[in-house]
Amino acid sequence: MKIVIPPPPGGAGCPVYLKGHLNVCAFMLPFHRIFPGSLLFRGLAGLVLLLQACALWAQTPVTLQLKWSHGFQFAGYYAAQEKGYYRAAGLDVRFMEATPRTDVLGEVLSGRADFGVGMSGLLLARKAGQPVVVLAAVFQHSPLVLLTRRDSTIRSLHDLAGRSVMIERGSDELLAYLRREQVPVDGLNQVEHSFDINDLAEGRVDAMSAYSSVEPYQLERVGVAYRMFTPRSGGVDFYGDNLFTSENQLHQRPELVRAFREASLKGWRYAMEHPEEIAALIQTRYAPDQSLDFLLFEAREMISLIQPDLVEIGYMSPARWQQIADVYGDMGMLPRQFDYSGFLFTDDGKADLEGLRLYLGAALAAIVLVAGLAVYIHRINRRLLVSVAESRRAVEDLHASELKYRLLTESMKDVAWIADADSLRFTYVSPSIERQRGYTPAELVGTAIDLMVQPQERGALRNLVRQRARAFRADPDHRQFYTDIFEQPCKDGSTVWTEIVSTYSVNLRTGGLELQGVTRDITERRASEERITYLAEHDTLTGLPNRALVTDRLSQALASARREGHGVALLYIDLDRFKPVNDTHGHAVGDLLLREAAQRMRDCVRESDTVGRFGGDEFVVLLPRVEVSDDALRVAEKIRSALASPFLVSGLSLEVSSSIGVALYPEDGRSESSLLLGADRAMYEAKRSGRDQVSLSRR
Repeated sequence: MKIVIPPPPGGAGCPVYLKGHLNVCAFMLPFHRIFPGSLLFRGLAGLVLLLQACALWAQTPVTLQLKWSHGFQFAGYYAAQEKGYYRAAGLDVRFMEATPRTDVLGEVLSGRADFGVGMSGLLLARKAGQPVVVLAAVFQHSPLVLLTRRDSTIRSLHDLAGRSVMIERGSDELLAYLRREQVPVDGLNQVEHSFDINDLAEGRVDAMSAYSSVEPYQLERVGVAYRMFTPRSGGVDFYGDNLFTSENQLHQRPELVRAFREASLKGWRYAMEHPEEIAALIQTRYAPDQSLDFLLFEAREMISLIQPDLVEIGYMSPARWQQIADVYGDMGMLPRQFDYSGFLFTDDGKADLEGLRLYLGAALAAIVLVAGLAVYIHRINRRLLVSVAESRRAVEDLHASELKYRLLTESMKDVAWIADADSLRFTYVSPSIERQRGYTPAELVGTAIDLMVQPQERGALRNLVRQRARAFRADPDHRQFYTDIFEQPCKDGSTVWTEIVSTYSVNLRTGGLELQGVTRDITERRASEERITYLAEHDTLTGLPNRALVTDRLSQALASARREGHGVALLYIDLDRFKPVNDTHGHAVGDLLLREAAQRMRDCVRESDTVGRFGGDEFVVLLPRVEVSDDALRVAEKIRSALASPFLVSGLSLEVSSSIGVALYPEDGRSESSLLLGADRAMYEAKRSGRDQVSLSRR
């Protein structure tokens, strides 16, 4: 009798699955010794394995305690859930939102949650005897900041003395930042955090802790200029949003911890590669009250904090954690030389160093290695000329060096290069240049480095390189690494956006100064960032500018009008009888009508004018330069007439009209808010007067 057991959902290689097989083998061993080769043993073993496999197919329930309400901040976990990564690992994951009063660490240590998301203050919990283990650092840089109003008298951290400040629980790095800057924390008037940005916007508090990826968006939405104080400016650069669990969980269910960590990081990689898709998913399934604009803003800001193209997501450096502990130690928040052994997750007793690519460290190390290998090869060549007797050994060494060099440079996706700092000509370019820009190394070696940028940037590049070279010669012990972004020409006439990390070094053989660099292709990343920026400023249905972009353009138009003394007009447009179209024919038909209406409005204005959508069937038209009110009224009447014509949509002839309110600068208001309010009031006046007409604001 032969019983074949299919693999579980996590795959036959699943650690839980393998451990189960070992347990069964241990259980059945005595029976095998008593009944060697018997049908009874085979049948019993097969039955036990079958029952165990059925049990393994059941998804293991797991709870993740978030540190705040649903948002893009936790995008990787949602991606792991929706893409089936948890399910494939045999996990049934449930997310728990947090409130301002939720003790995330307490939820995990009590066993009410299996995993949690916390800040680097987890080190302080470890010092207090809490058995917490950090599994992965999602944010390479913490998003925690302090915000103040720009129009306040607070110009530096020292101005916070005696002021009302909201600092949320768990913001230990902010306290370390204040102490490092010698701001007495006891001198602050700390009040309980309300997590309401209006308290800062309306002046009820002077400063509040916030996330750089969240609250700045909210302040910009209400038109409040702000000043941001980040701990990184004071040398307090901590990890953020760390995934953690308890020692008890790790010791009792190590396979589950590894499976959850691996699936979560896979989800994070997917989320950062597909931010638009995951933002739409979060809005639909997890955070319907959040706008897509906000989620995309959060995604865009998180890219610089997570740095997914530079660092393997989840990577933690023990040295970096030691630096964090040292900062806490300097501030008296931790003992000197604090022993945090057991605090960082390790796999099978080995430090979790796989995928180490911190801040292009590997790439920069490659530069040094390439330069060293070049010197080494040169010395071997000279040795060949000096001694024939040593030729065989020298040739063997040369082949070995060349093999190492070839494996290094040809496998690199980035381009490593060296240039003479005086002649500004390439002396070495790695073979990966052909994949990146189409040129062979032979075509570039000996050419000027300014040919790697667009013609209009060549003069500036030469000046920049020479200026940095002078700085290095003046202080060679203070070595700097520079990061620049350039659009580089390719051999086929196209261009590629690149990020260049460079530094200066003295050639050990010639004594000359060299510029060494690594060039990375960031075309896809830049396109993704531009796409996110576009979506954050435009309505996804019509492609028109949204409220944020219209408001920004209105602000610029008013500034120009104040300088030059001309007028500005704002038209607020609401479609009449649009709701019956949606109710009768469905949202799909209604969406097509809105797109057509948007196009008709575009056709009625100049290229310098702006047509925007504020939501639903409400539109705004900004005329940044008008001389008299009749100019604005003529445009409004033209739009009203265009919208009154029947719409042919999906074989249907649909009729709507429009009510249009017009407000003028400076007659009806001198600020963005007053003009918007005046145009809105005039629009409602047009509706009350019978619809399908234009009304001029009257202050």
